[in-house]
Parts: sequence; C-alpha cells; structure tokens
Amino acid sequence: MKQMMPTELKAWLDDRGREPPLLLDVREPWEFSMCSIEGSLAMPMNSVPARFRELDAGRQVVVICHHGGRSMQVAMFLERQGFSQVINLAGGVAGWAAQVDSSMATY
Repeated sequence: MKQMMPTELKAWLDDRGREPPLLLDVREPWEFSMCSIEGSLAMPMNSVPARFRELDAGRQVVVICHHGGRSMQVAMFLERQGFSQVINLAGGVAGWAAQVDSSMATY
C-alpha cells in the first residue's frame, strides 16, 4: 500500500504539469462538512462497497480520512477491486491541517 504525506500531496496538487489525483474523502458527512481538502469527493467509508464502481479504476486516487486509518482500509479494499493507483494520505485531514493548511478547522 502506497502512502503519501500531506506535504507531498500539496506539491502534487500545486504541480500544473501533473494530472491531479481523485481525492476520495471517506469520512462521515458531518466530518466532511467541518473541513475538507478542496476538490475532494465525499464518499463515506460505509458506502464505498456499493459505490466504488462510480470511480475510475485507472485513475490515481488519494484516499483521505481524519488520521489515515479508515482511508488505509478503503485503499486496500479498492486495490482488491482492481484499482492499481491508490494512495493513502498518511495523517489524513488532521495532518493536512498541521502540515499544509493551518487555517483548516480541526476536530
């Protein structure tokens, strides 16, 4: 399972010469409404088994949660479903707030 630090994701998103990944946020709706990384797609973890076919299995996907645990589980699930370019955001949105965007709400 590939992992990426928040600062690495920020550099990727800032690189105009590189196709951005799909940012898949698997937190609960109440969490997503508090804070999210711009451009993220909300798909709560419990809905992923029923909805993963909505995603492009050939696209690079960065899976996001609060601290990185739920997203790791979803990333492993997606890999088992044939997704070959899945990356877990280590530290989740909490890491993003601490390392990239100090103005982001935390909980």
